Amino acid sequence: MSLTCNAVRMVDIARPKLEGTIAVGEGRRLGFAEFGSAHGRAIFWLHGTPGARRQVPMEARAFAERENIRLIGIDRPGVGSSTSHRYESVLDFASDLETVADTLGIDKMAVVGLSGGGPYALASAYAMPDRVMAVGVLGGVAPSKGPDAISGGLVDLGGLLAPALAAGGAPIGAAASSVIRLARPFASPIIDLYGLASPAGDRRLLARPEFKAMFLDDLLNGGRKQMSAPFADIVLFAHYWGFRVGDVKTPVFWWHGDCDHIIPYRHGEHMVSLLPDAKFFPMPGESHLGGLGKAEEILTGMQELWDAAK
Repeated sequence: MSLTCNAVRMVDIARPKLEGTIAVGEGRRLGFAEFGSAHGRAIFWLHGTPGARRQVPMEARAFAERENIRLIGIDRPGVGSSTSHRYESVLDFASDLETVADTLGIDKMAVVGLSGGGPYALASAYAMPDRVMAVGVLGGVAPSKGPDAISGGLVDLGGLLAPALAAGGAPIGAAASSVIRLARPFASPIIDLYGLASPAGDRRLLARPEFKAMFLDDLLNGGRKQMSAPFADIVLFAHYWGFRVGDVKTPVFWWHGDCDHIIPYRHGEHMVSLLPDAKFFPMPGESHLGGLGKAEEILTGMQELWDAAK
């Protein structure tokens, strides 16, 4: 598929090989998009906050195709094709991911989480220690409550907003989705403005046509029908996640930009200090989205951890 929006030049976007929904509970479904090889090792790629199933870099899609990787993006409840649903804790997502894996015929897997996807990736590893072979976290959120908590960053602000979002998340999400539909003709310049207001690392990445096209495709496909998932994330992150970080035994690779303006660099260091089997990869000069520019390194790392676990 090719995507054009105002001044964005034509950029080819690798379409998902398979895209649809999977039943995960009574009257509930999760949307997914699959890239790469249908018969390769399965790596789930969990989007940020906000985001949806197509928030997968072009480099990751191409690498998956070349290297026989089955790369799968998942819509969390309340965005894209997923049914709106309120989890009691971050850990509850793991049961849904297990159902998705079972339905797709996947036994072993790796899980990568960007930003707000990080807690869900760790929860999946905690809940399925015999099935999740490796975890990659890219500028992931750290707990703001409980014994593993650390303060600072936008998560603190989310904690202040959480009570209001818990009460009004669905209407706010519906309003946000309406705004996205109305703003569709202006989506490209809006991303340009966000890039101009971002630190240098994110500004460089958003200036690359393939990344801008990926974000536009994901936003316009994932957010035009519903957009309550980001607000649900904020509510869950402000509470106990349902597990201790130190109880995640799966090997973890953690990438974090030292100029991250959303999730402070020290949050990544804190999380790696809690995890029993983790390696920290600093990204000098990079900000919050920097991990998206290291897709090949990340997917290679997941394969290396998987091989080492055999």
